[in-house]
Amino acid sequence: MPKCRGQRAHPQGTSARNRVLHQPVRIARTAAPDLSRRAQVRLEMLDWHEGHGRNISLTGRHFGFSRPTVYRWLARQDRLRLETLEDRSSRPVRRRRPTWTLPELAAVRRVRLAYPRWGKDKLAVLLRREGHVLSVSMVGRILERLRRTGELREPARRRISARRRAWRRPHAVRKPRDFVAARPGDLVQVDTLDVRPLPGLVLKQFTARDVVSRWDVLELRTSASSRAAVAILDALAARMPFGVRAISVDNGSEFMAEFEQACADRGIALLTLPPRSPRLNGAVERANRTHTEEFYEVTDAEATLAELRPALLDWETTYNTVRPHQALGYLTPAEYLASLGPDV
Repeated sequence: MPKCRGQRAHPQGTSARNRVLHQPVRIARTAAPDLSRRAQVRLEMLDWHEGHGRNISLTGRHFGFSRPTVYRWLARQDRLRLETLEDRSSRPVRRRRPTWTLPELAAVRRVRLAYPRWGKDKLAVLLRREGHVLSVSMVGRILERLRRTGELREPARRRISARRRAWRRPHAVRKPRDFVAARPGDLVQVDTLDVRPLPGLVLKQFTARDVVSRWDVLELRTSASSRAAVAILDALAARMPFGVRAISVDNGSEFMAEFEQACADRGIALLTLPPRSPRLNGAVERANRTHTEEFYEVTDAEATLAELRPALLDWETTYNTVRPHQALGYLTPAEYLASLGPDV
């Protein structure tokens, strides 16, 4: 039969790749509503391929696919059935068949029903005592089979202990991620420090540090209770040369109850930190180390509350008015506040 002009005959042995390239194309343009995202990307790739000269290399570079991948989807697609662009099942053709017997299946089910909270390790021991020598993994596969077929149901949980009621704090809120202290008094970090001057003697120091001016206020008490923590608010009002607008604390019990109510009564915002995040109170954590190294480890005061409290108050004055601070350009906190002018 004579060939028409312009018609090219494929030579004998033409590869499947070339046959794909020369097939007429009719791709359905409307994607099925349940077509997966991966299949939609493949459909977009094939549409783009047809509209740009059917260049395999160009299509692969544009979509980030290799040439064999483009060829594979060109060959696999059925232009009238878009579901052919979906991933095929990767399930093996030949699967391992169960090797257990029906009596062993029944034995596992019986033992598990008798001890519904025991796992496959314990059940394998019990079955071995009855003469059923099953590996732990096989017992696990049998249990999975029983659950899948509905022959084994996990027992419903019955809560017998009282549920702990979540504590709703009336005033404190979680510290916002974008909180920024711009002026002295915008944020004062408060924390406690264990002071152990003698074996068996434990004192509690309340440390308050303004994160902008580095001004510190220190109070020493015999315990870290919420009532004792209120004393730090009185000390802040008396010994900080500016008003305090917000305080950040961890979730210790000493910063709840009376302390929280006192903050609310004084109009001071109380910000709490997420659990296990002391780095968010890093300024006062560093202050505790400084006071330990530069006061408690070198002081000549007697290791009693009566002797340490006045000595600590003198150290607080030295810290705020004499000690140069590298973070403040080697100014003292008092000099730094003076440099800001009278509108602090």
